[in-house]
Amino acid sequence: MRVPELRYRLPLFPLTTVLLPGALMPLHIFEERYRDMVEHCLSGNRRFGMVYHDWDEQGPFLSEVGRIGCVGEIREHQPLEDGRSLIVVEGVERFRIEDGIESDTAYFQALVSALPDTTLMRGEELALRRKESIRLFHEVVASLSERPDELPELEADQEISYLLAQTIQVDPRWHQRLLELTDEGSRLARLDRVLRTVLD
Repeated sequence: MRVPELRYRLPLFPLTTVLLPGALMPLHIFEERYRDMVEHCLSGNRRFGMVYHDWDEQGPFLSEVGRIGCVGEIREHQPLEDGRSLIVVEGVERFRIEDGIESDTAYFQALVSALPDTTLMRGEELALRRKESIRLFHEVVASLSERPDELPELEADQEISYLLAQTIQVDPRWHQRLLELTDEGSRLARLDRVLRTVLD
């Protein structure tokens, strides 16, 4: 059995938006260095890292150790005549930057490692916790004057916090803080507070 790499090299795409595991995100690739990055990814495993970064507030992106992002895998790629492209990426897993890399590429790269969950709740306790969040979510949906055409399929025997988070349109910094939590129970508690606020 192949042992997964603990640290691996990953191209990085800093943006003022947050990709969550399991989410699909369309992107317009127009800047030259990210055109190069996409070309590199398409010739390999189609993966790069998305990291939340607000250039106006945070200044230059420095691939700081400890920053947390989400690996995106290119699912669709539509090249345009002038070199730009439209892509759709799917969030795969979280990562933590272990070390920035200076290379001859124009785009950012870093050594990263996967960031697994350390959920304390297990079994029935976690299932009950998920059922409460699902109940609140459906209560919020029922209270809306216009309901969305499609709703996520939520089951108490699977991780649901990222699915729920995708339905909430808030400041991306809120999504980033949620992404950084390594305990599903804590993520669900954070989501429940938002859902209860909507109901109130």
